[in-house]
Amino acid sequence: MERFNEVKNLVASLEEDFGKFYDKGNKAAGTRVRVGMQALKNLAQDIRKEVQEKKNAE
Repeated sequence: MERFNEVKNLVASLEEDFGKFYDKGNKAAGTRVRVGMQALKNLAQDIRKEVQEKKNAE
């Protein structure tokens, strides 16, 4: 569950930048969103691998 909390915290940390980009057109916020989403993708992939390894170990 710790990894799931990491995902939630990462998404929550991006909320302000999403608003700045979509509502105000702030391009720097868009860059931060893209970087954050890449980090989210990598975290999700790590979790996926971890789950698969645990599943196969049983």
